[in-house]
Parts: sequence; structure tokens; C-alpha cells
Amino acid sequence: MATINEPADEDLMLHYKNGDSRAFEQLYLRHKAPLYRYMLRSCESKAIAEELFQEVWASVIGARASYLASARFTTWLYRIASNRLTDHYRKHGKWDQYIDNSDENDEICAISAAYEQPEQKADIHQQIQRLLTCLEQLPALQRQVFLLREEAGLKLEEIAKTIESSKEAVKSRMRYAISRLRHCMGSL
Repeated sequence: MATINEPADEDLMLHYKNGDSRAFEQLYLRHKAPLYRYMLRSCESKAIAEELFQEVWASVIGARASYLASARFTTWLYRIASNRLTDHYRKHGKWDQYIDNSDENDEICAISAAYEQPEQKADIHQQIQRLLTCLEQLPALQRQVFLLREEAGLKLEEIAKTIESSKEAVKSRMRYAISRLRHCMGSL
């Protein structure tokens, strides 16, 4: 997200379209972490997430000449990501597979390291593990909507545009995802 003194994503993309490579660097730095987390939590392995992540950015680069600021940049970016995921799972017949969280211990440790007390670290680590386990159990479409909201910060209308679905369907999937996560977190 751009602050008051920073240019909007759409403006940066238009500058990039006109040949300003520094504008692309800014966009990449703003969006690489949330996009990577979205891909990682949407894929069955870290290797596939990394490959698809690179494909998304390659698509952004390839589409710069035809970019139009008709929607928010994040909506456009995550539509590309969503399409890459859909294509991958259709190609391999694996849409219903869930994330392999074996590589997420580094992220968990990094978050936990912010706390000094061993009890706090253990509690936070446990809560994160619970949430990741619960995320894995969500149906793919519910997880997709939840991650677009939480990782990408998209609004429901933007998610609907991104995944080419109705706002009502997105609201329903979000409601079911949250309900399942609450139930799952409470039962663990």
C-alpha cells in the first residue's frame, strides 16, 4: 500500500510501462512478501510456490506494455496469481491438494523470536502451528478467498474480480472459511 508521500501502485505500473525500471522495483518490494505467502499457502510445496511466484512476476513484466489502470494493481496482480494457480492445478489434476507446511518453520521461528520469554515463544509457536494446520484443512476455494483477504489485503469486491466470481460467492466462502477456522482453532 502506498502512503501519502509514495506513488500509488497503479502510477508505478504506468511508469514502468513507460520504461522506468525503478518503478517496477518499488512494486516488487511492496508486493513480494504478501504474494509469496499467498503462493506458498496455496501450493503443495515450496518449490512449486516459488516457481509460480516467479511466473507471476514474469507475467507482470510481459504484460506491462498492455497494462491499463482500470482496476487496482493488487486486483490485477492477484488475478494473475490466481490464474497461475488454477492453471497449475488443472494441468496436474491437484486442485484439492493442500499446502506442505514443512518449510514454514523458519517463518514461525522468525515471528516467535520477537518474544523474549520461552513460554511466550512456545505459546505463539503453538498458535501459529494451529492456524497453519487449520488453513490446510480448508477447501481450496475457501482458503483462496481467505488468503486473498488476509495475505493480499484485498476487499471482497476485489477478490470477486480477481477470481472472477460473484461477490456473494466470495462472501459465502469467506464466511465458511472463518467459521471452519474458528471451529478448528477451538477444537485443537
